[in-house]
Amino acid sequence: MKREFQLSDRREFLAAGLRGLTMLATLTSLRSQSAPAESANPFAYDVSRFSRTDPKLIGYEEIKRWKSPRAGARRLAIGPDDTLHICAGSHVTTLDREGGRALEIALTGTASCAAAAKDGTLFVGLRDHIEVFDAKGARQATWDSPGRKTWFTGLALTENDVFAADAGGRVLLRYDKSGRLVRRIGDKDKERNVPGFIIPSPYLDVEIARDGLLRVNNPGRHRVEIYTFDGDFEGAWGQPTAAIAGFCGCCNPIGLAQLPDGRIVTCEKGLPRVKVYSAGGEFESVVAGTESFPENAKACSSLNDCAHGGLDAAVDSQGRVYILDFVTGDVRVMKRKA
Repeated sequence: MKREFQLSDRREFLAAGLRGLTMLATLTSLRSQSAPAESANPFAYDVSRFSRTDPKLIGYEEIKRWKSPRAGARRLAIGPDDTLHICAGSHVTTLDREGGRALEIALTGTASCAAAAKDGTLFVGLRDHIEVFDAKGARQATWDSPGRKTWFTGLALTENDVFAADAGGRVLLRYDKSGRLVRRIGDKDKERNVPGFIIPSPYLDVEIARDGLLRVNNPGRHRVEIYTFDGDFEGAWGQPTAAIAGFCGCCNPIGLAQLPDGRIVTCEKGLPRVKVYSAGGEFESVVAGTESFPENAKACSSLNDCAHGGLDAAVDSQGRVYILDFVTGDVRVMKRKA
C-alpha cells in the first residue's frame, strides 16, 4: 500500500487532534532531550539515541530470515499448521515453516490484509472489499464494499465473526461469516464514551484477545484500545513518547499481533521496532529494535513523514514472531531467548 490518503482526508484527521497538545508534547520532549545546544536549526532534533536499544531489553533472537516471494509485501497472517500468508501486490502467497511456497492466489486488486480460519478458509481484504477463498485457493465469495472511503488494513476471525479494520472509514466492522454487516465499532460517540479513531495513514489493525475482548490500535492517539464485540469501549493503554515503553511519531503503533499466552506484540514505523506488552499494556521487552532495520528507518524523512517505512508481525502457535520489513521485503523469524 504505497498510496497515502488524499490531502482532504489528512486535513480532516489532523484537524481531529493529530497536531494537538499530545504531539506538541512529544516533539518538545524530543527536542529538549536530543537537540544540540548550538544547533544551526533551533527546530531540528536528533532521535539517534532512541535508535539504539538497550541489549538488556531485547528478549528475542533471529533464527531464520528469507525474502518475500513477491515485491510490495505489506501484511502477514498465520494459518493452520503455522503456515504463513504474505499479502504482496495482487497476490497472497502461502509459505511453509521453512519459507517454501505452498500456495499462491492471484487477486483482482492489491491485497491489504488477510486472516485464515482453522479449516483453511482464507479471508483477504483488498482496499474496498473482502474476498473469501477455500483451502485450495478457489474463490468462494466476494463481499460488497461498505463505503467509498473504505481501506481494509486488518482482519481477525472467530468461529462466527469476521472483524475488519477499515482505516479509510476509521471504523472496525463486524461481519458474520456470510458477509452480513452486524455492527460498526469505534465510531466517535460521546454518550457511549467512545473516543473515535485518529488515523492519519492507512494503518488500523485488530486482534481478538484471550479475554474475549478486541484489541485495536488507535495510531493517532498513540495507544491500543479495548472493545467488546458489541462496541463498548473498555479502556486503553499506551502513551506518546519516543522512549522505548511508548509510541512516537505521527501515528503508532501501526500493527498488532498476539502471543499464545495473551501478551500483545506491537509494530511501529518512523523508529521501526517491534515490542511485547503484557495483556494489560505493561511494556515487557523488545523483539527487534530500530538498529535491526536500518533501511526501513531511512525510508522516513522524519518521525512525522513516513509514507513508505513500517513493519508488520504475526505469531505462530509456538510463540515465534514473524516480522515483515516493508522496505527490504525481509521476513525474519524471531524466537524468545532462553
